[in-house]
Amino acid sequence: MNFLIFAGGAGTRLWPISRAHSPKQFEKLKDDQSTLQMAVERILPFGLSNVYISTSDRYVELVRSQVPLLPSEHILGEPARRDLAAAVLLALLRLKQRGVTGTIALLWADHFMDHPENFRTALIRAEELIKENPNRFVFLAEEPRFANHNLGWIKLGNPVGDGTYFFEGWKYRPELALCEKMFASGVWKWNPGYFVVDLDFVLRLYEIHQPELYERVSGMVRGDLDLASEYSTLPALSFDNAIIEKVAPHEAVVLPVELGWSDPGTLYALKEALHTSPEHTVTVGNTYALDTTDSFIFNEESHKLVSVIGLEGMVVVNTKDALLVCHKDQVPDIKTLLAKLSEEGKESYL
Repeated sequence: MNFLIFAGGAGTRLWPISRAHSPKQFEKLKDDQSTLQMAVERILPFGLSNVYISTSDRYVELVRSQVPLLPSEHILGEPARRDLAAAVLLALLRLKQRGVTGTIALLWADHFMDHPENFRTALIRAEELIKENPNRFVFLAEEPRFANHNLGWIKLGNPVGDGTYFFEGWKYRPELALCEKMFASGVWKWNPGYFVVDLDFVLRLYEIHQPELYERVSGMVRGDLDLASEYSTLPALSFDNAIIEKVAPHEAVVLPVELGWSDPGTLYALKEALHTSPEHTVTVGNTYALDTTDSFIFNEESHKLVSVIGLEGMVVVNTKDALLVCHKDQVPDIKTLLAKLSEEGKESYL
């Protein structure tokens, strides 16, 4: 099996911990490891010879420094950020050009996972399923721990056998009332976004559903078009919209697995990932919290004490050059804040 890890995201929702020069996947958020290093460590028992990392050209050296044992030629730089439809296609076509064929697992570099041994077992099972029928996806589904309405969900159809199910549909960020019903039903699972598939099958889907994108990126990989100048002109499409939503039910099966998975995609989600109890306050670094509940207090400066009193549902993040204080419900507004900072010429803080 081949493994393709994507590590090119900007991580803006985790600002100011995550910055343009060093997004969240490179920051040491837990156990003195970055989530990229955790992602590589999970599959390390399979060896590194079939592991590839796709990232921005800007972060190639960061990847090399964090995963020094990975062959340099296995780091695939992307010349511009054009969302995942283009990024996945570029990486797969490059691997195809190198002679890579067969089963490939598409993985992400910005998650936590408590049970990596279950993940590896699921990957082995998924590879078996693809060898049985290479013309389908195997989607991994996480057993939900609560009705999280900030995640995507995947629905199980009828059992296929051996712990797998037919794929019946998606729901991204359902309203809380609906999410609670989905959670209670037992047939909806969290969608961590991991899947295993035959490389040639995915490329055929691109040819069918995104023919113009396929032709243009193919031309760049062949050298007919200049990658550096042409890639930035591609449409910014998500992989889900471009390919996954076009997948017919018979072209996918779902493999539920208990991963202990969490996505620290926002500052409050990071708090939830580090401690799931809403009442609990999570502190990182030199901090002191008095009479404070359901809050996240993060301090990057060891020589400075960050202390809080009487907070509820708050996020406080102190870094060397920026301090953020906001209510947990306003964490999504961080993107608006960053846009305002950019408009006012404060790019050095981004």
